[in-house]
Amino acid sequence: MPAATARAIRYVRTWLSDQARLVTEELQLDRSGTAVPATLIKPDTGGPWPTWIVLHGITRPGRTHAQLVRFTRAVASTGCAVLIPEVPEWRELDLAPGLTGPTIRSAVDALRMREDIRDDRLGLFGFSFGAPQALAAAGDPEVGRHLNAVVGFGGYCELERTNVFHFTGKHEWKGKTYFTRPDPYGRWIVGANYLTAVSGCEDMDDVARALRQLAAKAGDLGVSSRDPQLDHDRETLSRTMAPRHREVFDLFVPPSALDPDPVRGEEMAHALSSAARLADPAVEPMPRLKKLRLPVRLLHGRHDRLIPFSESLRLQEALPPESSSRTTITPLFAHSSQDRFPGPWQGLKESMVFLRAMRGVLRLV
Repeated sequence: MPAATARAIRYVRTWLSDQARLVTEELQLDRSGTAVPATLIKPDTGGPWPTWIVLHGITRPGRTHAQLVRFTRAVASTGCAVLIPEVPEWRELDLAPGLTGPTIRSAVDALRMREDIRDDRLGLFGFSFGAPQALAAAGDPEVGRHLNAVVGFGGYCELERTNVFHFTGKHEWKGKTYFTRPDPYGRWIVGANYLTAVSGCEDMDDVARALRQLAAKAGDLGVSSRDPQLDHDRETLSRTMAPRHREVFDLFVPPSALDPDPVRGEEMAHALSSAARLADPAVEPMPRLKKLRLPVRLLHGRHDRLIPFSESLRLQEALPPESSSRTTITPLFAHSSQDRFPGPWQGLKESMVFLRAMRGVLRLV
């Protein structure tokens, strides 16, 4: 059996069983003078190991997110080390793309000082918000020269298209329009960060704080943003606001059984996107993707309700030929969890597709 296939099978076996002989070590990284925690997972014997640096997304659990831990343990079981640096600001739900490069550099610096790590075989994973930011950061020669490859899971390419999806559930690829009921979490996060930069909403700090509070509570409880137990918080927060503010808040956070008005929602999506680009241009990854020269692999869940799968296809289209990029769209996984498994025959077929994709990923370092 080829070595790459054997590693992919070990990955799947550990993902399913969560049983592997691994060592976990907690580290402190120096991110441009700021100490940030990180977790290193590696096999319990042997080395030095090729290593993957893994960036989490905008999520309260950060590097301790259950599905991320499960994934990184499965990768480490294939004969790699995995370093997961914390981005504390992302745990606080701040969209702070400028921290991506310093975080990666701090991880590389720490790994290069270790005798149990092969610093000539480093790869980079990015999840959700961390995926396009990882791709964009790797286009910087000062970052990319230390890496062998970049892999993105569930990332976006264009903020505006993604924001429209957050409010309407509509996305498009190659002339075909798709509809999926979106997870409210995405619009809550963007609103929490950029609503007060929208013209006419400059005084809506209370709405932005309420959106952040709801997103944080969903993350802390580990529940869906549509969970009915958040309805009480929604109603309480809404009642505290002046009518004009309440109207905007209710657009972002209708009752759990309802969706935003699609016309007003799309208008807000465009306004938020323009405000975000002015406030922080780095939130749009596409202008920096053309500089990427490393091999790229992209994976995305077909039924993703937070970022639509068309965004990974659009990411691949935006990458230069030198990246030799490949994309796998699978119904096996949602955004940060395993999706409902298809029927037996489709499940077998999709499992083989995913196995081939992971074999290609793991052989990159």
